Amino acid sequence: MISDFYVKLAKLAVKYSVEVKKGQRVLIIGPTIAEELFQAIYIEVLKAGGHPLLMPKIEGTEELRYKHGSEDQLFYYDDVLKKIDKEFDCFIFISGDYNRKKLSLVDSKLIAKVKGSPSNKESSTIFMNRAASGEMKWVVVPYPCHSFAQEANMDLFSYSEFVKKALFLDKEDPVKEWKEMEKKQEKMIEYLIEVDIIHILGEDTDLKFSVKGRKWYNASAQVNLPDGEVATGPLENSVNGHIRFTYPGIYQGKEIENIYLEFTDGKVTKATADKAEELLHEIIAIENANIIGEFAIGTNYGITDFTKNMAFDEKIGGTMHCALGAGFPETGSKNQSAIHWDILKDMTPPGSKIIADGKVIYEEGQWKI
Repeated sequence: MISDFYVKLAKLAVKYSVEVKKGQRVLIIGPTIAEELFQAIYIEVLKAGGHPLLMPKIEGTEELRYKHGSEDQLFYYDDVLKKIDKEFDCFIFISGDYNRKKLSLVDSKLIAKVKGSPSNKESSTIFMNRAASGEMKWVVVPYPCHSFAQEANMDLFSYSEFVKKALFLDKEDPVKEWKEMEKKQEKMIEYLIEVDIIHILGEDTDLKFSVKGRKWYNASAQVNLPDGEVATGPLENSVNGHIRFTYPGIYQGKEIENIYLEFTDGKVTKATADKAEELLHEIIAIENANIIGEFAIGTNYGITDFTKNMAFDEKIGGTMHCALGAGFPETGSKNQSAIHWDILKDMTPPGSKIIADGKVIYEEGQWKI
């Protein structure tokens, strides 16, 4: 018998997030440990009249691919996968892992090289362009598992409750809650859409960029579960100044601590970190990963704990984040890259501000508009 938690989560993903229609092809991909969630989503897709295709990832295969695969094999983009990317109507990604540190012994240069390969960039571009055009829908769905709980310094029971609350699954009508968030964020966007210059001030931070003519994205459970952010893509050559990210950047399970970046005319000109600085430089060396593709402000004040899982952390109310690499075409971003890497900054300390065209719109973790 499938637990009520997974039934409610599956209904939220299938009926609200991607809105599966009769006859649509739906890819469901995730770790084999998420068997019960796979089953719950599979049932809901069938009920909606869709055609589900399951793609479970077997434990250990990713590590083995890096250990035994040739460069040609690591860069390979199979025509079957390309056909799926180009033709499927909905993608549901189950986020979970049996071991968050499984790639710790893999050369970080190799990981960066694979992530920045032409095949990965091609796949990413196809995916993002189709999503931006509305041709297909996608959502990331969390699976509470021991490895994620361990990263969050929680036991599995506490972590599961944390996930449930973050998703509003503890409420009688989760969809109603997400729709209310969407309405609140729409009011913020009505103001932001008219803005030209964004100025961020904070701990070791003084960063400016233009968002003139760019669209803002209202993230309210359409592509991420949980959700809660307003986001856009800065004009690519407009970013100037410096910023220190107060939370560690997580890349392929590896932590990069105390990241500091300087920008001139849109590109990173200096990058330092207290831990894994070499990996930081390797990431930035990926084509167009030295450009900010996304700027976003977290709005989910129900998420209060940093868990080293960006799907949750970037939504924390009182934070902002930037993504190096690919921007979302639906915002007007033109930056294309094989990666989209989010890095998080706490905006609650004294003196932290976001200024829009000279007016303080956000101060010490709270909205002023």
